[in-house]
Amino acid sequence: MLICPDPPPVILVLDPHDDPHHIRAALAGHQAHHGRITVHPTPATDSGVALALDIIAALGKPLPTTGTRTGDGERCWAMAAAWILATSITHLTVLRAHLLTTPRVAELLALRSRTGVRLHLVCHRSRPTPALQKALRAADHRLVEAAALLPDSTANDLPHPRTRRPLEGRWLDLPALTTLRALDGSQRPCYCTPPLAAERRYHPPAMQPTTTAEVAHRLHTATAHPHLAAALATAVFTAASDTQLMTAHPRDAAIDGTTVTLHDPDNLRFGCLTHPVPPWASPLLRAAPHLAALANAAGRPLFSDPYQGGHLDLTALAEACKLRPPQPPTPRSKSRTRTPSAESAKPQWPISNAHYHYPWAFHEITHGCPRPPHPIRRK
Repeated sequence: MLICPDPPPVILVLDPHDDPHHIRAALAGHQAHHGRITVHPTPATDSGVALALDIIAALGKPLPTTGTRTGDGERCWAMAAAWILATSITHLTVLRAHLLTTPRVAELLALRSRTGVRLHLVCHRSRPTPALQKALRAADHRLVEAAALLPDSTANDLPHPRTRRPLEGRWLDLPALTTLRALDGSQRPCYCTPPLAAERRYHPPAMQPTTTAEVAHRLHTATAHPHLAAALATAVFTAASDTQLMTAHPRDAAIDGTTVTLHDPDNLRFGCLTHPVPPWASPLLRAAPHLAALANAAGRPLFSDPYQGGHLDLTALAEACKLRPPQPPTPRSKSRTRTPSAESAKPQWPISNAHYHYPWAFHEITHGCPRPPHPIRRK
């Protein structure tokens, strides 16, 4: 369990007149890329799960979560803590704190203890409510007037209109996903520290900068589950199969998210390799080990569900992100009937033997998809 030994004091902001200028200033301070998020809790509910999901939504993750069921409160609070730690969130502002009950404030204090985030509770009353007083009795906290902490926002603080991305809404064909599905079973555990992939001349397919930016945006906003986002991201930049992904454990991911090790103790492919993590995927590769630590699941595979386990199936998440391997050529129709376009057809997921050390020993089911480039570059 991750614990911050000396969390910063809680800042209790008093806004007795419920000034809209202060609300606007708090909302304008929501800048996740600068380490600050503002949460407006869902009204008319005293659910701990709802409050945790409000924080996850403020972090830019979709709700309901994609890939598996939402789960209980422990899972949701652990996911919120993992994303806060992975994305370097330093300030968490919660509006309408006077409506929170003592258990909800206690959960926010526990989140503060797990992550070390600076917690600001905006109480729209002239004095703290009994629930706040009871919850903060044993916690280090400070009382601050809203006028001092939440000055009126300016026009520059308001959100800018969103610009459309060049590849937004389009299917992206990624050669690295051609080898995602595999038929081989799980391998024995491995605890080695292998060399970098480039030292063994292993080079997965590269992406163009525009494609990289679009893939990064989709993976960061596709799911609230860190292990799923990290697994699909790793498959994209390593061209690893789902069985290879399950060989990684939390110890195989660098604490700063710069490298990840995938093992191959049976030498079915190219041996154990340490892969550098591109900058866009580093937050995802930091969140997954954090979630495993928060769930006390260090012994489970890195990309498995730390609360349920089970088989890793990334095709549904990839399709939700509109990511797929290169597809078979669209046949020309000789009749007048219109054939379904490549954009609307169900993606084909081949089973390729391109990355096996002995390709002839494994059956290949391509579904007409082109073969990926060979990852080993000869000198």
